[in-house]
Amino acid sequence: MRPTGFTLVELLVVLAIAALLMTAVPALFSAAFPGLELKSAARRTAATLRLARESAIRQGTETELQVDVEARQLALQGYRNLNLPSGLTMQLETAARDLHDTQRGVIRFFPDGSSTGGRIILAYHDHGYQVGITWLTGRITVAPWAAP
Repeated sequence: MRPTGFTLVELLVVLAIAALLMTAVPALFSAAFPGLELKSAARRTAATLRLARESAIRQGTETELQVDVEARQLALQGYRNLNLPSGLTMQLETAARDLHDTQRGVIRFFPDGSSTGGRIILAYHDHGYQVGITWLTGRITVAPWAAP
């Protein structure tokens, strides 16, 4: 009678197949559900804006969040840059003096919590999210957005 169980080779083959499946699944989800990727990008954008506001309040100095629409990147000095997915389109609306050109600008936060205000629109085709910044309070909000 042969002992029951699995050989080491059989276990390694099963583990290798499981590892391959686990690396492929996130890519399949983002391709199959672009709305999930879009919502995640909007939440991460809002979190980065909140971090910039909190940094200005904590340090007692004006803080600039650099926004690069072309590269889909948010940069806050002293922190890691936020790179958004390449399938999304990004749009920046802020004060004219804070726009460097059509592709780059800044959103400023002040020590009292206020900001220059504006909004960042993240879209996939004709729908998406707008991340708004209220100038008076610096409050960050995320709301659905649809192309006009």
